[in-house]
Amino acid sequence: MCRFPAPIAFAIMALASGASLAQLSQPAAPVVLPQPSAQAAVPLTLSAALRQAEEGNPDFAAARNEVLAAQGGRIQAGAFPNPTLDAQIEDERKETRTSTITLSQPIELGGKRSARIAAADRAVEIAEVQREARRIDMRANVTSAFFAALVAQERVTLAQASLDLARRGSDAANKRVTAGKVSPVEETKAKVAEAGVRLELLQAQGEQRTSLAQLRGAIGPGPAIAFLDGDALRTPSLVAVDDIAAHVDNAPAVRESRLDVRRFEALADLERAKRIPDVTVTIGATRPNELARNQAVVGISIPLPIFDTNRGNLQEALRRQDKAQDVAQATELRVRTEALAARQRIETSLAEVTTLRDEVLPGAQSAFEAATKGFELGKFSYLEALDAQRTLLQSRAQYLRALADAHRASADLQRLLGQDNGRPASSSTSQIQDRP
Repeated sequence: MCRFPAPIAFAIMALASGASLAQLSQPAAPVVLPQPSAQAAVPLTLSAALRQAEEGNPDFAAARNEVLAAQGGRIQAGAFPNPTLDAQIEDERKETRTSTITLSQPIELGGKRSARIAAADRAVEIAEVQREARRIDMRANVTSAFFAALVAQERVTLAQASLDLARRGSDAANKRVTAGKVSPVEETKAKVAEAGVRLELLQAQGEQRTSLAQLRGAIGPGPAIAFLDGDALRTPSLVAVDDIAAHVDNAPAVRESRLDVRRFEALADLERAKRIPDVTVTIGATRPNELARNQAVVGISIPLPIFDTNRGNLQEALRRQDKAQDVAQATELRVRTEALAARQRIETSLAEVTTLRDEVLPGAQSAFEAATKGFELGKFSYLEALDAQRTLLQSRAQYLRALADAHRASADLQRLLGQDNGRPASSSTSQIQDRP
């Protein structure tokens, strides 16, 4: 692993003849966006961001409430039918009046209650899987947004250091023009280059504000975020293809689709059980005043399934069960395909990171040092030194973009497979130079 002699944001060598390497070895103050309160000035770590998201994310709170609602449905599914109390009085005259009181109790036959409970149990399990999927999705979103904002923060720091060096280069070019050593065109080129770097700083600051706002949106309501505390140069681990195939069965979307099949199977059993009529048993007493004695009343009622045999509802439930099975197969195929695609994106990004770190950045650094030294000795023009600086900055910006792409693809893979690591695993800690 290649290391450079200064931190990432301050490793650019002096372009001006009056500035030495030692003068640039001290890091400048990091760019901190203005905040409305002192609380927001505390650095935010990834673990703290994940903790805040679990406590205040409204989507996750909605998923928890859905589980509670499904549990209420399970309680209701196990309830028995209520009895019916009936009271009747025949004839208004007291001498010939007949009073009747009966109590009727429906009795479910055919396993309706057990099928209803099974369907409610599947609904609770689906809600719990959805809650877990929402939690994993939330953590993946926070992780992705955190590293995107962290990379944007590194870009701001790098752009600030670049602007400081561009100003020194402009001052050096101005002094050389005043001394008659170079053409005034060199000073114009230096000022144009400084203006370009200043524009890059403004763009980087705007991107940082946007990234921090997106991170706040992923976490949930709260104060504005000032800056982040983390290692933007950490690389996520590359999951093996066999491991992806093994984790697909436990992916939240696949588990939910399979539970959906079981739920529709239970609903089909319920509709099948509804074809068997329920029995209502009635007991009570009647008292004709003319006879002056009580008489027992016992009865039973059974609906006759002549016109309505529940055939249509059963057919609908069976076809929805078939549809759920098709959706489960399609979901498993989609998750497997998207997981492999996400892994390929991680592999491509890591390969790009490795190439930039081990080949491009060392070459750009060496070329920049040579051009700077040659400019100091009067052997190279400022334009050649400026081109070397621009190549180095572009290489480092590309390196940061590749890292961001790798973290984004890793978060997508975690979301698909249901992995909940809290943060992307690190197979290696790569840096583009030593940190103080």
